[in-house]
Amino acid sequence: MARTKPLIGIPADRRILGPHPFHCVGEKYITAVAEASGAVPVLIPSLGEAADLDAVLRGVDGILLTGSPSNVEPRRYAGPPSDPDTLHDPHRDGTTLPLIPRVVATGMPLFAICRGFQEMNVAYGGTLWQKVQEVPGHADHREDKEAPLEVQYGPAHEIELVRGGLLHGIAGTERVSVNSVHAQGVQRLGDGLEVDARAPDGLIEAFHVRSAPGFTLAVQWHPEWQVMKNPFSRAMFAAFGNAAREHAKGR
Repeated sequence: MARTKPLIGIPADRRILGPHPFHCVGEKYITAVAEASGAVPVLIPSLGEAADLDAVLRGVDGILLTGSPSNVEPRRYAGPPSDPDTLHDPHRDGTTLPLIPRVVATGMPLFAICRGFQEMNVAYGGTLWQKVQEVPGHADHREDKEAPLEVQYGPAHEIELVRGGLLHGIAGTERVSVNSVHAQGVQRLGDGLEVDARAPDGLIEAFHVRSAPGFTLAVQWHPEWQVMKNPFSRAMFAAFGNAAREHAKGR
């Protein structure tokens, strides 16, 4: 029987809760896929080298890489050691970093957000600033953790969309306001990646894979937050869902 909705795979974080490891995905990402993409979210455990990536790709029609409290391990991009209290997730790194180029090569749609944006850059050989706020010429892109969530995820600054790019086509304008909830950022853009948006301080806020046969989009901000209340965010997730439906039809 043909699927009535595409299946979107979402690689999980591996977190220790109490004495046991759990595989977790934030509900806001699950909700955005279900409501704004019109798809069925499928959670993928981050098993690292034990993951059967070919089986994963046979079973889904698109991949969403989410944000996370953890950062990509610096050894993955030859970066300096992290601060001692930095949260890492080597199981997720070991799952997503080899998965990303395989997804793109198949033409399967890929949408990456925040940590996913950084994973995607690293997967293509790029590097990261671990503390953008300490880089001369760059602004502080972190949220106020003491503020209510509505303020933390509220509009923080405008981004400039590259004319003729994917996001420019979705937005229908050259500037939009986005939230800003991150300390890391792109230092050097990975090979074959093309910028779609920048912040006022020049920091890369969005990119895609230039030669990808299918939909690819990576964004630094959080469009999943209250997605149905934001027309631009809703349009991004809708475009992702439509691409997954088309990919499913072509199988």
